[in-house]
Amino acid sequence: MSIPDAPREPVPPPRPDTPQAPRRKPPWTQLWFWVVLGLVGGAVVGLVAPEFGSQMKFLPDIFIQLVKTVTAPVIFCTVIVGIASIGSLAAAGGIATRALGYFLLMTVIALGLGLAAVNLVQPGAGFPAIPPDPAALDTARASLADGPEDGGVVDFVKNVLLPESFFGPFVGNEILRVLVLTLLVAVATSMLAPPLRRRVVGGIDLMGKVVFGIIRLIMFMAPLAAFGGIAYTVGELGGASLANLVALMATFWGSCLVFVVVVLGAVCALSGFNIFKLLRMIKDELLIVVGTSSSETVLPRLLAKLEAAGASRSTVSVVLPTGYSFNLDGSCIYLTMAAIFIAQAGGQDLPWGVQIALLGLMLLTSKGQAGVSGAGLITLAASLQAFGGEFYTTEAIAIGIAIIAGIDRIMSEGRSLTNVIGNTVATMVVAGWCGQRDDERFHAALNDPSLVRDAIEQETHLGEGSPTEVASAAPVAPAR
Repeated sequence: MSIPDAPREPVPPPRPDTPQAPRRKPPWTQLWFWVVLGLVGGAVVGLVAPEFGSQMKFLPDIFIQLVKTVTAPVIFCTVIVGIASIGSLAAAGGIATRALGYFLLMTVIALGLGLAAVNLVQPGAGFPAIPPDPAALDTARASLADGPEDGGVVDFVKNVLLPESFFGPFVGNEILRVLVLTLLVAVATSMLAPPLRRRVVGGIDLMGKVVFGIIRLIMFMAPLAAFGGIAYTVGELGGASLANLVALMATFWGSCLVFVVVVLGAVCALSGFNIFKLLRMIKDELLIVVGTSSSETVLPRLLAKLEAAGASRSTVSVVLPTGYSFNLDGSCIYLTMAAIFIAQAGGQDLPWGVQIALLGLMLLTSKGQAGVSGAGLITLAASLQAFGGEFYTTEAIAIGIAIIAGIDRIMSEGRSLTNVIGNTVATMVVAGWCGQRDDERFHAALNDPSLVRDAIEQETHLGEGSPTEVASAAPVAPAR
């Protein structure tokens, strides 16, 4: 008689809620690796073959041109879906009001920091009386011609803020006017009956997914753009620069670093997260900005990444695009610093009252400028021309702009990096204030940035679900 086998204990099924560490992807399969490779290769080419490197500017120019073609559609789709999905215009207005208050505070701090730094270091003092290159002077005069004929709130509203036609801002890629039109459409959509509103929002959301698919294709060119941008910068500037210009660059980059680490670091700490972990989370976008010297190139990716990181779609779609016109921290530091540098280089000693009045003017002129390379020079020229007076004559402005133009590429990278970081911080902070941030998902993304990177890849593959839904389905690593 055989003895029956002892009954086996059933193996418990794996718990579905057991956290699993995400599988790490090899570096060469990620965008940041190829962008870094492009940056290093561009620097080597610029040093070894400067003439060839100076001809590579067409690569970042093409990349920026391609990204600009989808920037306006991205803003149009995301802002409408974000606001119309809230269902309450009062809630959307509350988010916008808090964001604008934050933007105003950061603008004042950035302008004041630039003013204090340039007065402390005085990089323009003792500038040699060297006549600028005639071609650069002609370019500077052309920049003045591009600026507004008169300043003030009325001129800003008529010539910068309000559109002249429905499709004109999209054709001209005028982001601030596109945002105004988008807000009007979003409000009108929110006023529709719920069934009809859902149909409109669903259609626009589907169109947005197609646009993000186009962005994924364009991003394959980002390493080439980084290569060309750095090769051009190194090839053009080399190692020869005036000591005053080197001092100006060092003062500007130092001020941007202080603003990011100290000012934005304190804001992040008060909101419950670490600035350095946030920088690690958006390192792909920062590397693209370094190569292209433009903050517009990463706006579409940031919209998807910050939503995947835990900020609500409504907050991201309202705060981030608005910040690209109203929260340009790096540009504000640059404006006051460059303006006082021009006065110092011309032997002018501006009284503090005049400097404060200039700061007040730049509270207005710093809004609505484009996020592309070279836009800072146009805004600076327009600001000084609007200020006028005995300190900034037309000829003095033209000469000062021509002097700064040689290093504007390096300054532009600092402006763009600070702008992107500032708007990223603003989005997550305002989301926290409004109760529109999933802190569990946000801290998981800060500890493991691959979570949001995977969510963006799935979103741009036109998969189902928003970045938030994709991110919530991804395995969440335990907080460390």
